[in-house]
Amino acid sequence: MNPRTAQVERNTLETQIKISVNLDGTGSAAFTTGLPFLDHMLDQVARHGLIDMEIVSHGDLHIDAHHSVEDIGITLGQAVAKALGDKKGIYRYGHAYCPLDESLSRVVVDFSGRPGLFYNVEFKRALIGNFDVDLFKEFFQGFVNHAGVTLHIDNLKGGNAHHIAETVFKAFGRAVRMAISPDPRMAGIMPSTKGTL
Repeated sequence: MNPRTAQVERNTLETQIKISVNLDGTGSAAFTTGLPFLDHMLDQVARHGLIDMEIVSHGDLHIDAHHSVEDIGITLGQAVAKALGDKKGIYRYGHAYCPLDESLSRVVVDFSGRPGLFYNVEFKRALIGNFDVDLFKEFFQGFVNHAGVTLHIDNLKGGNAHHIAETVFKAFGRAVRMAISPDPRMAGIMPSTKGTL
């Protein structure tokens, strides 16, 4: 399998973002986003997904974090899709359950080429530190739309907002890792009876 790496830049009047990924990495990560809690969550994706990831984002944070978070999701989705290429030889499907103390989340992903987000996560407060928890859904919606995946995210148990968020992102990283891993029995074969994804 060829090296699965990509670099994508996205520039708008609201954000300027540059992302590089190596899907066959070791989980190393570097972030410059101005959003420390999002960086912490993205670090979970890199570490548990074994994806090397570098993200530099400059956005209109003087307004709020919405544009930056959504556009990071969009650009990361584009980078993953570009690095995956035609998707031949991958498992395609991935799933993971991740606990953290009282919290438990499940994530299931299909690199189907059909964007769909089914997000069932409820927080008991609006902010973690100064990060708006509503923006997690915006991140995943941006990723889904531009990676072309079907993504089911369910928080099954939880009380602490930080724990809930962390289980979601850890499970996301693990599920993506499973789905994009090379399947030795499908080498060079498209994982679809349609012949394309």
